[in-house]
Amino acid sequence: MMTFHLHYYIFCFSFLFSMFSIITSSQLSSNFYATTCPNALSTIKSAVVSAVAKEYRMGASLLRLHFHDCFVNGCDASVLLDDNSSFTGEKTAAANVNSLRGFDVIDDIKTKLETACPGIVSCADILAVVARDSVVALGGQSWSVGLGRRDSTTASKDAATNDIPSPLMDLSDLISSFSSKGFTTQEMVALTGAHTIGQARCQLFRGRIYNESNIDSDFATSVKSNCPSSGGDGNLTSLDVTTNVLFDNAYFKNLVNKKGLLHSDQQLFSGGSTDSKVTTYSTSSSTFYADFGAAMLKMGNLSILTGQSGQIRTNCRNVN
Repeated sequence: MMTFHLHYYIFCFSFLFSMFSIITSSQLSSNFYATTCPNALSTIKSAVVSAVAKEYRMGASLLRLHFHDCFVNGCDASVLLDDNSSFTGEKTAAANVNSLRGFDVIDDIKTKLETACPGIVSCADILAVVARDSVVALGGQSWSVGLGRRDSTTASKDAATNDIPSPLMDLSDLISSFSSKGFTTQEMVALTGAHTIGQARCQLFRGRIYNESNIDSDFATSVKSNCPSSGGDGNLTSLDVTTNVLFDNAYFKNLVNKKGLLHSDQQLFSGGSTDSKVTTYSTSSSTFYADFGAAMLKMGNLSILTGQSGQIRTNCRNVN
């Protein structure tokens, strides 16, 4: 009887795993362009490496584009659309205006791909691959990116305003915001580790460095030199003050030492439920890399358009 049950459970698991594989592969595939545009991935990688070499900050900007795309109605490249007579796009939403950048790099990549294989590679897929290649270019580990997304034909400023997490959020709001997109608390912490690269404007962390107590005093003093109590709203400071051009786990070490730049950053290590995960990531870069890659893979599948849905834009800024 035990043998029967064992074989039955093994059969059920194998069947479910097979069905999951079929469902997943029918959506996205890492070799989606293997025959239709065989040089697509190498073309994207070359452009990213070049852009990051010119300006390290661009790596963080390109990674952020993918995040801000996926969190608003899914990974459909809606974030790249300019306003038109039919809709007001996402570029002017509070979380994006005068902040999102790297659009020219995406344009350059799209132009190269349209020359090599017209109408094949979607802007949404470009964003997903560019995010991965940016992390790798700054010293992080790679992950397999599923491909086959298609591009939206609309965008929504209101959705961007409502759906992108704020740097002023408390831990409970961060957990809720990510949970609404299907992420666990652990995945939220892992994804926020992207703040190991990039910069933030003074206006977004002024309140933290001048008013909060759970902050290293020397760190606060050093940051205040570039962020006065009034004025200088656009002055930039690195989110990771130790290794800001390397994708590593130093961000989490900073949090343990009360050196999180944004209020939302330090909320991850402030006596709450995520303290233990921050501690784990601060001591194990391999654990962080593995969890980050898995969370990015999951994020890249948010509400995607496939098959005959959407379109393959010729210009990422405009609907065909």
